[in-house]
Parts: sequence; C-alpha cells; structure tokens
Amino acid sequence: MRKQKAVFAAIAAAAMVVGLAACSGSSDKSKTSSSATNCTNKIVNKSAPVVSVWAWYPNMAAVVDNFNNGHKDVQVCWTVAGQGAPEYAKFQTSISAGKGAPDVIMLEADQLTGFEIQKALVDVSKYGANDVKKNFSPGAWKDVSQGDAVYAIPVDGGPMAMIYRTDIFAKYGITSPPTTWAQYEAAAQKVKAAGGPLFGDLGSNVPAALTALMAQKGAVPFKYDLTDPKNITIKLDDQATKDVLNYWADLVKKGLVGTADQFTTDYISGVVGGKYATYVSAAWAPGYLSGAGVGKGSEKGLFAVAPLPQWDPSNPAVNWGGSAFAVTSQAKDVKLAAEVAKGLYADDASLTDGWKTQTIFPLNQGVLKSDAFVNNQVEFFNGQTANKDVYIPAEDSYKGFNYSPFSVYYYAQLQAEVVKINAGTTTGEQAATDLQKTIVTYAKSQGFTVK
Repeated sequence: MRKQKAVFAAIAAAAMVVGLAACSGSSDKSKTSSSATNCTNKIVNKSAPVVSVWAWYPNMAAVVDNFNNGHKDVQVCWTVAGQGAPEYAKFQTSISAGKGAPDVIMLEADQLTGFEIQKALVDVSKYGANDVKKNFSPGAWKDVSQGDAVYAIPVDGGPMAMIYRTDIFAKYGITSPPTTWAQYEAAAQKVKAAGGPLFGDLGSNVPAALTALMAQKGAVPFKYDLTDPKNITIKLDDQATKDVLNYWADLVKKGLVGTADQFTTDYISGVVGGKYATYVSAAWAPGYLSGAGVGKGSEKGLFAVAPLPQWDPSNPAVNWGGSAFAVTSQAKDVKLAAEVAKGLYADDASLTDGWKTQTIFPLNQGVLKSDAFVNNQVEFFNGQTANKDVYIPAEDSYKGFNYSPFSVYYYAQLQAEVVKINAGTTTGEQAATDLQKTIVTYAKSQGFTVK
C-alpha cells in the first residue's frame, strides 16, 4: 500500500538494507517467541491459541474483529507497529535481536526480498499457501513468490491510472484524456499556453511510483533470484529508464508539471484547489484523497479517471504498491500463523468493507470478478464505473515485478536523483547513469556479484 511511500526519507537507509552477511538468520527458537500482549483488539475466544499480527490497514480493527468472531480455533492479537518504514525498522531490529517480531506481519511486496534474504520470513508453500493461489492473478502471486517458494499471501495492489479534473479539461479544451505520453505532454503544453494550471506533478518522495513508470516503458531495473543469492543483475542506465527520466525532467524544465512532494498538506490543498489537472497514481488513490478531504467541497464531482497514458499499447500495465501478510521466522506456531496469513482480510465482510471504503484495491479474484465490484459506480468519480473501465483491466495485464534485496536504499538514491532533476542540476539521462553507478557500488559492497 501507499502509506509507506511518503516516508522513506524519514528513516536511515542503513537500518533497512541487508547484504549477504545477513543470510544466515537466527535459528534459536527459544529466543524468538513473540508475545501476544497489549492487543489493540478484543480476544473473543479466550481459550484459543493467539497469533500476533502487525499491520496498518486503516480498517484493520474491523478486519481483526471479523476474523476473531469467525474462529474458535485461533485468535489474532493485533498491534500497529508503524505504517510502512517505521514498522519495517522495528522488524529489522527484532531480526537482529532474534526476538520481538510478531507471528504474522503486513509487508509491501517491494520489501519482501530484503527480509527473505535474511531468512526472516517463512516459505508458506509448505503450509498450504498454494491452496489459495487460485484466488489471485499470476502477477499478484509472482510478487510474493521466489520460484516454488511463497513468502506472503497477497491482499491489495495498486494498478495505476490517471485521475483528472473534468472542469480543467473542459475549460482548456482537452476533449478526451490523453492515451499516450506524447499526448499527455501536448495537452500539458496546451493548458500552459492558455494560462492554466500545472498538468501534473513529479514529487521526489514517490520513487516507487516512478519505478513503476519506468517498468511501463520496459525497464527491468533488477533481476534477482533467491535461489542464487550472491548474484544480481542491475540495469538502471538502460534506454527505457533514461527515456522516462528524460521525459519527466523535460516536463519539469518546461514548467508543465510541479515538483511538490505528494502526501503532504500543501499537495492536497493543491489538488483541492485545482492546481493540478491530473494526478498519476494507483487504484487506492481515491480512498486516500477522499480521506484527506478531497472531493468533499466545491470540487466534489469534478474528478474522473482514465487508463494511464502508454508508451507502447502492448505493454500498458503498471502497478504501484501492494501489501501482503507474511509469516515471520519467529512465529511460535508456524502452521497456525500460516492459517492466519491465509485467512486474515480474506473473508467477504472484510474485503467488501475494504473496497467499498477504497481502503484497498483487492487482489482476490472473487472480488475482482463480482458484479458488485465490477459495476460499482464510484462516488469519488461522480458515478463512473472506474473498476470495470480502468482498474480491473490494468490489474489483469500486470505480470508481476522482480524486486531487489535492497529496495529502501535504491528508493533513497532514486529520490536523491529526482531532487536534482527537479532542481535542474542534472538531466534524466545523467541521473540514470549516476544511479546505476551508485547502486552497483552499493551492491558490491554488500557482497553481491553484479552481472
């Protein structure tokens, strides 16, 4: 999910990145049992064994209550250890200490590999994970898998699209949403020439979104296989990456898009006030925006959504975000923890609450193919059937992504390059070259052989 993306810079990257020295993990089970005390929720069946869970979904209280009320054999003790990066830092501390981790933890897909390489997560394919494989698309399953091993159970994803202001489009004669990035730039030029607002925004604090846009162009930044843990392929200075960074750098240089950090009060005020004609983001964005007060004032009913502009119609899909439940190697009862990972946020009531409030974009195929979800008229988009028209096709075409074992460090360095792009002190092409050098150097320092 998106919450963590805005706070990468707030945590020291060194606390979150790992090298080959971390691969051995801890096998001392006497020191790794996690406590099920200080639960945020109520334990319904007090005689049942308890599985501790860290998670930050906004509707997690309802999700846990749904689970506990529906189970006599196991109960969940839920706590919030932080949203995204703060939680990951606490998990990293518990890994280093060999104790203090929960039995089950919510992790974003791009963080899984970094914890897998430390043997901090359990391969749940040995505990029935494949029983629920049919509930998810191949792309969603790839994001939580390494070969035949499965390290988490998917819950939500982030197929990307272009949200836009219908009033701004109408005022400046944009008769239809741009379908290509060339059309996007042309529309931005038209609006600027007429004295209109910025067409979009390239915030430095959303490096995961920018990586997704690079992948849409065909970039494959990393190739890494946990069965061959010493070797990694890094290609951050390929032509596709340079093209995308050059494209956005050019939009910034021409004053067509802004450079404000997203997920901030100022940015939200800009969205409310019509400072931006478009917002390139994921399927969870409407819930985030409405939760931040967007669409509830004079701008209510003025938002619509269209498929993300494309470089190549044969490669349109792009995904930002996605969360899953993983079983930690410190779990007291791995089998029971795996049952919780498979069953938590998987019941109809929780999934329905999640998508109706736009807390999540569910990856469960039962929801994605249900009439209620497919034909839902989204209030934020003034009754548009956004799921059917935009988000489901994007999710269906997503094939998964190969993440590196050091996502946080990579994101921090990409963020630093975007800061320089936005300041006009480097080009997109030079940023790609410098990023390649930085990440290769870092990978080698951590003991990896870079291909």
